[in-house]
Amino acid sequence: MKMISHTEYPRPQLERDSYMNLNGEWDLIHSQTGKEAKTNYKINIPFSPESPASGIGTFILQPNEKLIYKREFELSSEFINDTTLLHFGAVDYSCICYINGKDVGSNKGGFLPFQFDITKWIQIGKNEIELVVTDPTDMGNQSRGKQKLKRGGIWYTAQSGIWQTVWLESVSKDYVKDIKITPNIDTESVEILVDTESSTITIQILDGEKIIAESSNGNANIKIPNMELWSPENPKLYTVLIKTSCDSVKSYFGMRKFSIDFDGKFKRLFLNNKPYFHNGLLDQGYWSEGLLTPPNDEAMIKEIKLMKDMGFNMLRKHIKIEPLRWYYHCDRFGILVWQDFVCGGGPYETWKVAYLPFIGWKTKDTKYKFLNRTDASGRNEFEAEIPKTVNLLKNTVSLSVWVLFNEGWGQFDSIRLTEALRKIDNTRTIDSVSGWYDQGEDSSDLKSLHLYYQKLKVPKNEKRVLVLSEFGGYSLKTEGHVYNENKLFGYKILPDKQSLEKEYSHLIENELIPLIDKGLSASIYTQVSDVEEEINGIVTYDRKVVKFDIDFMRKLNSKLVYR
Repeated sequence: MKMISHTEYPRPQLERDSYMNLNGEWDLIHSQTGKEAKTNYKINIPFSPESPASGIGTFILQPNEKLIYKREFELSSEFINDTTLLHFGAVDYSCICYINGKDVGSNKGGFLPFQFDITKWIQIGKNEIELVVTDPTDMGNQSRGKQKLKRGGIWYTAQSGIWQTVWLESVSKDYVKDIKITPNIDTESVEILVDTESSTITIQILDGEKIIAESSNGNANIKIPNMELWSPENPKLYTVLIKTSCDSVKSYFGMRKFSIDFDGKFKRLFLNNKPYFHNGLLDQGYWSEGLLTPPNDEAMIKEIKLMKDMGFNMLRKHIKIEPLRWYYHCDRFGILVWQDFVCGGGPYETWKVAYLPFIGWKTKDTKYKFLNRTDASGRNEFEAEIPKTVNLLKNTVSLSVWVLFNEGWGQFDSIRLTEALRKIDNTRTIDSVSGWYDQGEDSSDLKSLHLYYQKLKVPKNEKRVLVLSEFGGYSLKTEGHVYNENKLFGYKILPDKQSLEKEYSHLIENELIPLIDKGLSASIYTQVSDVEEEINGIVTYDRKVVKFDIDFMRKLNSKLVYR
């Protein structure tokens, strides 16, 4: 069994000392329903059994099968407080949890964290967790992203079960359940709302080690003296300490503002009341070792820093929600995040989502049949996940844009859902429909274009902010570092590094940069890394080879600014 990964505190924006990490070796039974066949494994959590990092990687869970996880853990009297909570970072997709043989709760949803209050079922000494998991993958209508049982091309290996950190904490009755931090640079203040049953609350704001502001109000609006703004060029973070009578938590925030305004000629994306060009990469977040699970904290840090060193200032997290530490690293290194919601729905039909848009086909997404959203339960589940996703990531300093739907995948009622999203979070920009099946100027904040095979261009007389939310995909096969030697996918496959850099340079300098003066406010190149058969990454799937010289990229990216 490999060394335990992801041992860091998994929730940096609400951190406390009471913490027990349950990653590592668990027992796993793969139960094949109908065949009465069961296979026993040892599995390395938090990696899914389909991934090599789990120590298994020999099967894909089918819709009629289940996984049964078990492990023992010991609790001391010193650890146990008034309330003990069992946290799961993410489990794909449906699970029932047992503690010492007692049913403590269930959950559905493959990308969001959840917790169970297990106070009345635990005991001092030895305890046992059992988790029973099923996952229909693309045979169901639930949110699943780019996983597919029959993977290939732009669809990736399905995974199931636990794929983020499992952990325990034991807290006092007056513990801090949640906090909401909303910076306001115009008033040079920050609003902090503390969810707790305690009547005694102390909030301290620190700049480094120095306390610069305090409040004893759980619904506080606090002035920030000598306010320093957060930006990719200056990722300034302030520390927050919150105490009740018996609980103490640590958090952080940055003073920044995302908005849309007019620069005298075009509507633009603004950062801190100034036009700011978002120059980023599509980031699928798939790894050769762990699939959706990064191998460790260091790997996330290394990749974010590499993209920043190359001169990019933004990552579009594509159809996936990452572990919370990934967002923390984006906050502290200074890289903007465009966050996709995880899509679901019926089958993705290539002729609808890839071919028809190229001939200008349009449709109303209130007609559920065309985009395979006739299942009411699937639509309801997606809609219920919107506020949950926003609540999870609400305090992420770097998160600037929400992306509701992508290329028609599982798209429905986007105008209505955009307004619902805006009511939940009016501090960020919304890209309602990235790619195509745009619902018009009354829907999205952005006119969001995907251009791969055509010359880069932007429409004239567009009233919304113009963004190129996917383009490029220039590809290079790197010998010894590809997923499949015989099957390769890329939008423009080039023979060597020299050709790749030459074609990329031509694309950026001759096609992309001129569009900035025509109203373009953001560009997102495909993509950070190769993913399985896709070979259009800046780095290879195993992250061992960087295909472009860092200085070459940095010089080109330095030109992607407003002049």
